[in-house]
Amino acid sequence: MTEHAAAAEPPRPRAPGTAAGAGFARVGLARALAFRAGLRAARLRHWIAGRLPPRARGRLAENVRAAELAGLAFAFRARAVAIVVVSLWLLVLVPWPRDLYYLAAAGLFFILGYVPYALRRHARAGAIKLAFTVLDIALMTTVIIMPPPAGLGVDWPIQTRLRTPEFLYVLLLLGEAALTYWPVAVLWTGAWTALIWSTGVWLVYGRDDTVRFADVARDGRLSAEASLRVFLDPAYVGLTQLWTQVIVTGLFTLLLAIAVWRGRGTMLAQVRAEVVRADLSRYVSPDVADALTARAHAGFGAPQTRVVAVLFADVVGFTGMSEGLGPERAFALLRGFRERSCKVVFRHAGTLDKFLGDGFMATFGGLDGRGDGAARAMACAVDLQREVDAWNAKRVARGAEPVRVAVGVHCGPVVIGNIGADQRVEFTVIGDVVNVASRLEAATREVGGRIVASDGCLTAAGPEVAEQFTRSLPLTLRGRSQPILVHVAE
Repeated sequence: MTEHAAAAEPPRPRAPGTAAGAGFARVGLARALAFRAGLRAARLRHWIAGRLPPRARGRLAENVRAAELAGLAFAFRARAVAIVVVSLWLLVLVPWPRDLYYLAAAGLFFILGYVPYALRRHARAGAIKLAFTVLDIALMTTVIIMPPPAGLGVDWPIQTRLRTPEFLYVLLLLGEAALTYWPVAVLWTGAWTALIWSTGVWLVYGRDDTVRFADVARDGRLSAEASLRVFLDPAYVGLTQLWTQVIVTGLFTLLLAIAVWRGRGTMLAQVRAEVVRADLSRYVSPDVADALTARAHAGFGAPQTRVVAVLFADVVGFTGMSEGLGPERAFALLRGFRERSCKVVFRHAGTLDKFLGDGFMATFGGLDGRGDGAARAMACAVDLQREVDAWNAKRVARGAEPVRVAVGVHCGPVVIGNIGADQRVEFTVIGDVVNVASRLEAATREVGGRIVASDGCLTAAGPEVAEQFTRSLPLTLRGRSQPILVHVAE
């Protein structure tokens, strides 16, 4: 049956269930499409939330590890500064030769901090750090509670050493743990501080020569005067101060752990964003990746009109060259051109809009709003030719055919923003400026130059770039009725 016959044939009556079946089919298809769209959205959310591809997860782990090592190094430097400050204070506060005892303790404390710092890249660096933290607390508690050796200290009862504010020095270890981006280290330090300090106080409390309220008030309540006499006794030790120290240490540990946990979350978010930005910049221009990660929440890519310089570049005769090179060598040639082109474009803060086979399109001034897009585009065009000349020198030296690259540059108002569908968008520029720049690149074959630029771009580029252009002529581009003044660089 021919198409005309089929068109002329009257429609056949449908079976009673045909319309309903078609409706159910359409509903099923819509549901399937909606499910696929929802699945894609869920995958995107999981990817943004941190469920990155294996390669990105590896880099994420490396970056987090680097941040943790930096935190450990910073904590050790802060520890060293604190040791120096405390040592200078001891030289002022403690008379000679008793200060030698405390300075020796400070030196040992420095060594206990240096060992885990030196082993911070060890496979069990975390366990080593936690173990030396226990030694830190034990050393500091011993130095605070135990009097100096005979002949260096004053002959006061050991109980008096629990009345001084030196316990605050132990809490400095919590501050050091907080600098490591490791909440476990904070909780570990706080728990062992409470345990070791309580053990030391309890040992002094249990001495036979210790005065305790429980012993003095065994036969009944004491008067205010009697309680004061007990409290002022040099051998008196009370547990109220210990409970206060333990409770404050616990609360301080909890608050610091929460702060470190939140800080670590912020660090992970920043590291994850940097990994995503690095991956994103492999598919789009780095400045677009930066703008997208920085302003994605603010409607990045909304269409807007801006004055932008557009540059087109193309390898002249690539089709003929690839015919004689073979697929592998043609691929290597194209990759070499793209690598060098990206380097030059990014050097001049341009946006690599897209690759076009053996060419590319770049824009300048679309995102940064610096106002010098035309000047940067012209400088990029000249720099690109210099890069190609250096590349050709190497190619000729090894017997390969030199490459000729044609460049066209134009500037003017364009609409810049996202264009495409929900599933796939492209950040690009639209306008007559793009068409003119493309025509100028194609006109290099006609006029015999390597760069053809519009008069407006060359005027904005300045004399340093303008001297590279040796000819000026009116040129009527394909598809346009009015000629434009262009400048040609040989």
